[in-house]
Amino acid sequence: MSHQDAASRARTFRRLHQTGRLLLLPNAWDALSARVFEQAGFEALATSSAAVAWSLGYRDGGELPREELVAAVARIARVLQAPLSVDLEDGFGDSPEAVADTVAAVIRAGAAGINLEDGRRDAAGRFCLRGADEMRERLQAARAAADALDAPIFINARTDLFLHGEGPAEARFDETLARARLYLDGGADGVFPIGLSDPALLARLCDAVAAPVNVAAMAGLPGLAELSALGVARVSTAIGPALVAMQALSRTAAALRDDGDLSALRTPLSYADAQALFAPRG
Repeated sequence: MSHQDAASRARTFRRLHQTGRLLLLPNAWDALSARVFEQAGFEALATSSAAVAWSLGYRDGGELPREELVAAVARIARVLQAPLSVDLEDGFGDSPEAVADTVAAVIRAGAAGINLEDGRRDAAGRFCLRGADEMRERLQAARAAADALDAPIFINARTDLFLHGEGPAEARFDETLARARLYLDGGADGVFPIGLSDPALLARLCDAVAAPVNVAAMAGLPGLAELSALGVARVSTAIGPALVAMQALSRTAAALRDDGDLSALRTPLSYADAQALFAPRG
């Protein structure tokens, strides 16, 4: 992908957050899933860190090597015309410099946006929350790396307090809001309080920050119309599509194994339909 094309997609992705309409981002994990979503009419897509890791034979949570992520992003971006946002987990490194290297690599691979989270896993695999000032430095490094490449990517800062139940419940919202403001000051364009699903708290957060708020589809989350009314700007489908595909394959596998039923392989889709997804486009 040329630098001009990459910059154009990044600008398009930024504009999609400024339309006043809720942006629904389907989360893909490979070129095929990405093209299916694009063909369905989605204006932009994102990756799911968990689904990408699973598709490449790793568990989620920091086990996927950065090089494999970058290669996967390049494969996905190559077949798309829509902008692609990439989930970078914690940035693949403890230092701001490591984060900058990761951001530069995915930009060169075709990313129009990124997610960067303030949670991480220690050597024993336990969840830890980074200090807010540390996360701010990491966001500053991400923005500097993008600026050095003249890439106007959208940086979505994820905070994990609600996802992992960090700290006293009564203080969680205030800490999330404080972190959101600090992260935006550090160079983020949007905030992602993953795990926050309470409508009243979502409305308070959307009203209190002057930036797009992203939520992830999960149990307990209101529907899209209600989320839009609350002020939510962006919804990610997270691991949902990958689990739907996994369930469909599991059912097909069971039908083949238990019943010898080859009709389980029948589908309205054909080889030609799949081939058409990757036909050259002018």
